Amino acid sequence: MEAETIFALSSGAARSGVAVIRVSGPAAGEVLALFLDKPVRPREAALRAIRDPRDGSLIDRGLVLYFPAPHSFTGEDVVEFQVHGSLAVMRQLLARLGGVPGLRAARPGEFTRRAWLGGRMDLLEVEALSDTLAAETELQRKLALDGSRRLRAKTAEWRGALMRLRALVEAEIDFGDEGDVIDRLDSGAEREIRDVADALRRAAASLHIGQKVRTGFRVAILGEPNAGKSSLLNALADRDVAITSPRPGTTRDVVEAVVDLDGLPVIFMDTAGLRSSAEDELEAEGMRRSMRAGDVADLVIWASAIDSPTKPFDPRFLVVNTKGDLAQSDMDGSLVVSSRTGDGIDSLTKEIHRRAGMDRAGFDQGTEALVAHERHARSLLRAAEALDHAIGHGAIAMDMRAEELRVACDSLDGLIGRVSPDDVLGEIFSRFCIGK
Repeated sequence: MEAETIFALSSGAARSGVAVIRVSGPAAGEVLALFLDKPVRPREAALRAIRDPRDGSLIDRGLVLYFPAPHSFTGEDVVEFQVHGSLAVMRQLLARLGGVPGLRAARPGEFTRRAWLGGRMDLLEVEALSDTLAAETELQRKLALDGSRRLRAKTAEWRGALMRLRALVEAEIDFGDEGDVIDRLDSGAEREIRDVADALRRAAASLHIGQKVRTGFRVAILGEPNAGKSSLLNALADRDVAITSPRPGTTRDVVEAVVDLDGLPVIFMDTAGLRSSAEDELEAEGMRRSMRAGDVADLVIWASAIDSPTKPFDPRFLVVNTKGDLAQSDMDGSLVVSSRTGDGIDSLTKEIHRRAGMDRAGFDQGTEALVAHERHARSLLRAAEALDHAIGHGAIAMDMRAEELRVACDSLDGLIGRVSPDDVLGEIFSRFCIGK
């Protein structure tokens, strides 16, 4: 059955300087003939009058591009209208496209799904595109682009090694009396299988770093009342997020702020002050919420004011001495900050990066955050488990060894999208907006 032709606004829906409306499918060429009074050359931008096919009235003047299959994003015939970003223009053009027989509005991620179906992208590239569109910090951008590229290259390397091992094992099954084949398998195959399994597990273990970069590192700021927690949050965010006051107990609820902390997305949670007893039920509820924030945080900062120092009730907390401008002398070995002057904020930022496991130099060199999605880690661990079975704890039939190697290869194929269940595909493509 011939594919349907789809259309959508691919740029932002708000008023803007330019709006891009994309059409993809077998009827894309007919759309050109319906809306333009002059043809355009393939892959050349042309300024054209775009007209209503019902009566020939002018909708707008804009750039029109035509990408014949297979040399397009989706691999199908694609037309792009680059028109003025007026809401009226966008609505009119989309309405007229919707009135063309055989055309329909695209669903979320449908252009990208067609690119995948057409072999223009693999599943890792699809996810990298989704993460790139969602990226708000520099490290998120690098993870989306560089992390995907590295994982794709490593997957090809691991799969190539496993395919060679499968050939050796299957050759021994078929030609067990050939001494040279038996020697090659006995001397190196088991060691190579073990090495690949270890590499797969190491890559999967990087998930905790990749996810923190992709979705955000949660940091709760706890401490006693008037310890400078809200001022610290404002200093880290470099804006007034929380209300500050010399009077204790100003914060009664958890206040969240997402901060681009030198490329790392950090979700800071300012909390109500903690003390032995609450004055009323409102303060008691605020303290309960503070404790819950600490429970869900990846890191807890314990704010201890220099003029009234306190000790955290959990040794895992990061102690930050606030109000450093009041210090009478240097506090060697202590993390001291002043929200008033900004002193110590850079040191705290570096420590948060370190606690997140996100060394920026290491990331730039490609040694960190290889895996950013649980799906990736699951595929890698399934492959590693199959390789463990292939080695076995003793004698194992060669046909069973070959089967486990096949399972490992299938897991890697699922990672890049050669074989993928429909529910996995649905979840991946649902992350995209309409028009992409």
